[in-house]
Amino acid sequence: MRLIFIGDVVGRSGRKVLYERLPKLRDQLAADFVIVNGENAAGGFGITEEIFRDIRNAGADVVTLGNHAFDQRETLIFIEREPTLLRPLNYPPATPGRGVGLFSTGEGRSVLVMNVMGRLFMDPLDDPFAAMDRELENCPLKQVCDASVIDFHAEATSEKMGAGHFADGRASLVVGTHTHVPTADHQILPHGTAYMTDAGMTGDYNSIIGMDSEEPLIRFTRKLATGRFEPASGEGTLCGVGVEIDDETGLARAIAPIRVGGRLEPVLPSFWLS
Repeated sequence: MRLIFIGDVVGRSGRKVLYERLPKLRDQLAADFVIVNGENAAGGFGITEEIFRDIRNAGADVVTLGNHAFDQRETLIFIEREPTLLRPLNYPPATPGRGVGLFSTGEGRSVLVMNVMGRLFMDPLDDPFAAMDRELENCPLKQVCDASVIDFHAEATSEKMGAGHFADGRASLVVGTHTHVPTADHQILPHGTAYMTDAGMTGDYNSIIGMDSEEPLIRFTRKLATGRFEPASGEGTLCGVGVEIDDETGLARAIAPIRVGGRLEPVLPSFWLS
């Protein structure tokens, strides 16, 4: 199975490059399943129903969120009727929506996807490790699902790495989101789980993690808030990761970064291009 995960879509620039590039990318790489993190898609803060549908129409099978999940108030309503939109699993039980789902590829294979949020330097939600453990135990690889993916939305690299090793051998992919900078540590862990600390963002990298630099610099240098954070509006880069999953075991055979368009050096998984 070929799986693509795309990192946090930020604002109009991120949406533009995603809509333009993802349909062609999915075809070029013959991807079986695509997951997109969309928690910053609406002006950098949350997601709207219209944007969610546009991301799905561009080729995403599932859209995940994070700490900005409900910044757009309408999400509290429409998330209930959209099973392919996942908010963090470890929100309190009464929170609208769901944090995990079992989905089918076009060929009928099943993919477990969960969105989990870390607690270090983040909102103090329920224990993410207990939440992951529960779902992995309920839906074991090659017994209930053919592949499983964890979007671990967290600030601390140590917590993301902890999640990778915690799920090693039980998940196909553990990938970090939230910090908006693609990391160079894509690897297959000892027991077969593909891992990357951060998939990076899909947006304008001539920015401060996707935001126009003026307001963040004022806050850094003068400790003043003079306005709203606004997404940078230049040319966007689509960032993510591609994973080849073994059909016999559900574990990873190969992992490589994806970067298309914009300012960053382009790269595609070579094992899908030969």
